[in-house]
Amino acid sequence: MSIRPILRFPDPRLSQPAFRVERFDSDLAALAADLLDTMRAAPGIGITAPHIGVSQSLTVIELDPDSGPRIYVNPEIEWASAETISHAEGSVSMPGITDDVVRPRSVRVRYQTIGGDVMNEEADGLLSICLQHEIDQLDGIFWLQRLSRLKRERAIKRFAKQGKNG
Repeated sequence: MSIRPILRFPDPRLSQPAFRVERFDSDLAALAADLLDTMRAAPGIGITAPHIGVSQSLTVIELDPDSGPRIYVNPEIEWASAETISHAEGSVSMPGITDDVVRPRSVRVRYQTIGGDVMNEEADGLLSICLQHEIDQLDGIFWLQRLSRLKRERAIKRFAKQGKNG
């Protein structure tokens, strides 16, 4: 469809919870298609509607182009494992900056399809991390908030310096 502009950190809209999707129509499908195009162009492996300034609970994840994109509407974590995993994370809203975030290794997510059907999915590894990361974003929790204060401040300084040099 089309590539949309991505909000950049520290845009305050990235810290606002998204509204639940109530209408499952062609506008929602077009928004999902735009998110996919925007994410691929960024490039990234996950993106939410709030990343492009649309306050709707919608995320698109594509870990492998051969497997295709996964679309989650109104996703919520129902269960998370006690076992954790550490993985480098970043954001399309803060390109070039990553840091290790510790999250539960496995989750079970309840969500709706683009057509409104209610589904459950269990995920582990990278998909689990991506789902948690994007659901955080939909809840108004930018990934930096999962870092210690020191790591967060360093990441913000690196991003600011990158902007001045880039």
